[in-house]
Order: sequence, then C-alpha cells, then structure tokens
Amino acid sequence: MFDRVLTVAIWGLDLILIGLTVLPLVPTTEKWVRIWDFPRLQIAVLLVIALVATAFVLPLEAQTTIVLLAGVTACLLWQVVRMWPYTRLHAREVEDADCAPDQRIRLLVSNVLMQNRETERLFDAFRRLQPDIALLVETDAWWDRALAPLYQHYAFTVRHPKENSYGMVLLSQLELVAPEVRYLISNATPSIKTGVNLPSGRRITFYGLHPQPPPHSDTAKRDAELIVIAKEIREQGQQAIVAGDLNDVAWSRTTRLFQKISGLLDPRIGRGFYQTFHADYRLARWPLDHVFFDHAFGLRRLSVLPSIGSDHFPLYIELCHRSELREIQPKPRADASDLQEAREVIKEGQDASRRDS
Repeated sequence: MFDRVLTVAIWGLDLILIGLTVLPLVPTTEKWVRIWDFPRLQIAVLLVIALVATAFVLPLEAQTTIVLLAGVTACLLWQVVRMWPYTRLHAREVEDADCAPDQRIRLLVSNVLMQNRETERLFDAFRRLQPDIALLVETDAWWDRALAPLYQHYAFTVRHPKENSYGMVLLSQLELVAPEVRYLISNATPSIKTGVNLPSGRRITFYGLHPQPPPHSDTAKRDAELIVIAKEIREQGQQAIVAGDLNDVAWSRTTRLFQKISGLLDPRIGRGFYQTFHADYRLARWPLDHVFFDHAFGLRRLSVLPSIGSDHFPLYIELCHRSELREIQPKPRADASDLQEAREVIKEGQDASRRDS
C-alpha cells in the first residue's frame, strides 16, 4: 500500500513540475500562467529532487519510467538554460569599471512597501551610501511626509505619492532636466522620465518604473509599459538608465525582449541573481528590482542591501560613464521578429487598458 502511495506521489510531483515548466511557454498574458516565470530556481531544485526520487523508486526497466525521467530531465535542463546567463558561469554583459568621480553615478532603488512604517534603516542606507539618485516606490502620503529629512539633502526631487501602492519619489543630487510623471499604459501606474546632468557635463535620460505585477493582474499592461519605454529609447537614441521594481524576473521573455528593443545592458548577466523579493521568505526569492543601462556605462558596484522592513530588499548600483566602453560592450540587438513582437505587446497592453478603463 505504501509503495503504491509513494509511486502515485512521485508521478504526481513529476507531472506537476513538468506542467509548471511548460506552462510559461504558452503565449499568453494570463496572470496564472505568467507567474510561473518567477520561481525557476525553486522549480529546478524540485526537479532535481523529483529526478532522484523517480530513479530510485520507480522501476527503471519500465518504459513509462524512462519516458518520465526523460521529461523531468528535459524540464530541468530548460530551467537551467534560462537561468544560466545569470550565473558566474556565463560571460559578463557589463565590464567592471572605475572612473573619476565626475563620471560616476550612484543609484539606490527601493520598494519601501506602502504599509511599512520603518524609516530608520532606509535612512541609514542613505547615510552610508550617499546615492546620487534614489528611486523609491510604493510611497503614499505618509511616506512622502516621512521622507522630509531626505528632501533637505537632495536639491532635485520628483514626488508623486499615491494610495494604491504605485506612488513614486525620485531624489537626486544631480541636476534633473524637464522631469515628468507619465501614465504610459495604465492610469493606475505612473512612471518618471527625466534628463540627468552628470558632473562630467554628459546628459543621460533616467526612467523610473513600477508596473503592476502578476498575480494581482494579467501582464499585458506591465509588458506593454516596458516595451513602450524600450521603443522610445531605441527611436530617440538615448543614453538611458531604466530602474525600478519592474515586477518581472530577469529571465522572462518580456525582460529579454525589453533588452533587445532598448539595447540596454543587464549587470546581472554573468554575475548572479541578486534576488530582491521576497525579503521575508528565504526559499521564495527572485530578482524583481532592476537597473538597465546604456553600453557606455561600466559597473563599479552592484549589491542587494539589508532589509529595511519592506518585502523588497533595496538594490544599490554604482556606474561609470566611459564612452570607450561602447567599443567593447556590444548591446543587445533586435531583429524583425522582435520588432513585430514588440508592436504586438504594445497593442495588447493598450487594448487591455481600454477594457479596464
């Protein structure tokens, strides 16, 4: 009896994991499908356990066992292939770099969690790191008031508190040029666009984002917002930095399409996952907070900071703007099929926004 129960349990585990691996391949924006882009590492670990259990418990002479083992192995390899670029085994997309202070930009990205009422640990991060620019999301009116001590030290700010978990605050010691808050796809999720004058005199464009995540909503509007900005960067030829809680993992189809269309680099590639969510669950974490940037930037430092009481860890990055890096850091390229897919993603997001309005 026990052997039969164990056999059924192993078959069930194998088939569920195979299903969860195959499901994200379905071309849909349904939230219950796209959410399985996130836990690839966790699914891969379970696939290893399932593979061992299947090999030791089920009869290896049975053809059904061989087929099951082949399916589990194929799914494990697929998960590994998708995550492999974000390990140290892969070549780095962004070079390590150092530079003079006037070529450097220090950036802090933090989802503060609207319900979080701890401020001291966030303020401590500001004191220690003294970022040139900080993007804080999920800032409501309470957070806008609580951040007052920081406003005294940052000459340039964009403050857009909201009570729906999509408020944003941008603080900068560098001059901001024509900053604006925009609603690109959804009237619930603002984004920030601004020029930034670096101390060297170079002007770059900064985008701060926080689109809606699954499983709270389907991903059409999130995907479209990312691709609209990627298309804008491509068409305007901007030297840009895009940062924020993108509510998408580094290895998703949308994020990879975003890179191809925008031509921006991901410092995680060749370095690690740098998981920022969920701060409270060690076994259920994935990289949701991102910084992408033009290939004229090199990386001086990238780190996930200690908890500030939010469900996200802050992400801190130091970049060096050195034009010569463009010669040795090839940027991602989009082909005709990528451009067509981008148009379809934007249209689907716009259609979803009209239906919801």
